[in-house]
Amino acid sequence: MEISGIISAIVIGIVIGILGRLVVPGRQRIGILLTILVGIVAALIGSAIAGAFDVADTNGVDWIEWLIQIGLAALGVAALDRTRARR
Repeated sequence: MEISGIISAIVIGIVIGILGRLVVPGRQRIGILLTILVGIVAALIGSAIAGAFDVADTNGVDWIEWLIQIGLAALGVAALDRTRARR
């Protein structure tokens, strides 16, 4: 992966993490850095899943890929919030 790919994954991960956090109802007890990390991981995994189902390369915006990534980010934020709430 080239440096431009890494930078774009980080930027997209930030957006995905924030959108995933907005989807989860209520107050989350995780910091912004964990949200960004969850977003980056969700963006990478979501891209792989979308590529496996051949919905990643379309003409225009890849809405299905974005929905998969946001869903994964929301799951990640909710999971981290629950582990933080138990402490």
